[in-house]
Amino acid sequence: MSDDFIAHLRDLAADFGALSARRMFGGYGLYHDGLMIGLVADETLYLKTDETSRPRFLAAGCEPFVYDRQRKPIEMSYWTVPESAMDSPQDMRPWLRLAFEAALRKAKAPAKKKPSRRR
Repeated sequence: MSDDFIAHLRDLAADFGALSARRMFGGYGLYHDGLMIGLVADETLYLKTDETSRPRFLAAGCEPFVYDRQRKPIEMSYWTVPESAMDSPQDMRPWLRLAFEAALRKAKAPAKKKPSRRR
């Protein structure tokens, strides 16, 4: 993972606000105001989505982050951004805003109860 790539993302987010990056699982988690709004894996940015914002990402031709778990593909709620957003802070700002809003909605949502295990 390139520190230059993280620096580039911070430059793209300059109009949006400060981003912090934390190493995780061979990549980075991207945070804004204490909320995880994105991840970086294999030099690719993926931003947080939810049911409200995902249609915008899909309509723009973006793709979800998928990893294999026990030979099964698992789709995460993080999606790529349009290529133009990687070149322009103006083009990146609305995507970062969508990701932050999705992270805020998730943070405010009531916690889901896990089903109890029977013994």
